[in-house]
Amino acid sequence: MAVDRKALGYFYGTRVVIWNIEDARRIWSLGYFGKPMGIPKPKAPDFESPLLLDLLEAFYLHEKGYIEILDEKASSISQGDLLRLCRRSYADFDEKYLVYRDLRDRGLVVLSGLKFGVDFAVYRKGPGLEHAPYLIDVVSQNYLISGDDLIRAGRLATTVRKRFILAVPNLVDKKVRYIMFSWWRP
Repeated sequence: MAVDRKALGYFYGTRVVIWNIEDARRIWSLGYFGKPMGIPKPKAPDFESPLLLDLLEAFYLHEKGYIEILDEKASSISQGDLLRLCRRSYADFDEKYLVYRDLRDRGLVVLSGLKFGVDFAVYRKGPGLEHAPYLIDVVSQNYLISGDDLIRAGRLATTVRKRFILAVPNLVDKKVRYIMFSWWRP
């Protein structure tokens, strides 16, 4: 989607806020980015509130040229400075961002998976249109999953009717491998 002008986002610690309502609606409409303040599950971009972005979303939108991010003095934050702020605020930012960007670039909608105990809940269409079919946890290349962790993930995923996936990012070649688990009853 072409951008006629960048939306202005304001950096506040671990979040970016788009105060202009028209810009907030436009950015949200690009693929369910952010959360309109005070609206838990918006169905359409007809909300009348600012948009709250987490750092992964803000970094992605900044990288793609959709938003400009300003600091508390209303000075533009460069991509490099934004990356440093994200790394300071977000554990394993580089790995999680590589997975987030890969999924978004594939046209998927990526939201926090915190309520499921994973990194991301991923949608094909979007929240409100479907339940997230995938739960994704980001792990390092040398991660060893224990039997208990595997059983726990399987029980959670099958209980909420989702597919559990491990995402393994490689920061050297900038590629992500996905390992999807399937459970069945004998």
